[in-house]
Amino acid sequence: MRDRLNVSLPVEMISQINDLAIRRRLTRSAIVEAAVASFLSPDGADRMEAAFTRRLDRLTRQVQRLERNSGISTEAFALFVRFWLTITPPLPDDGQASAQAKGRERYEGFIETLGRRLNQGRSFLDEIPKDLIRAESSADDDEPKNDGRR
Repeated sequence: MRDRLNVSLPVEMISQINDLAIRRRLTRSAIVEAAVASFLSPDGADRMEAAFTRRLDRLTRQVQRLERNSGISTEAFALFVRFWLTITPPLPDDGQASAQAKGRERYEGFIETLGRRLNQGRSFLDEIPKDLIRAESSADDDEPKNDGRR
């Protein structure tokens, strides 16, 4: 049994329904019925929820990577500052001007290097695993080889 339902839709949507009906050789009622059935289908809601869950999971992993990278950067910077403050001797008053000039020169070099690395897409955080692998392989090379003899 079927019952009639009159709905009001935007003119643009009715035009799209008409175009689809002509292309698919279906009635407008069949198209609207399929759209409403799809909307009301629990499977459609489950699919949307699953897609939403996958997106949230991906965003969660991205935020976790950002937190990890931020933590590594903060820790590396803090260690550098502690080391620098610990080993840097105070400057005599007559050496302040030359030290400031040298500091400005080094800072400009640092900024240029940083800009180049960022433009190339290179990152310190990307190099950490490579440095660890190199350090482990060189440590393996330094260990005496056991050839089975005593």
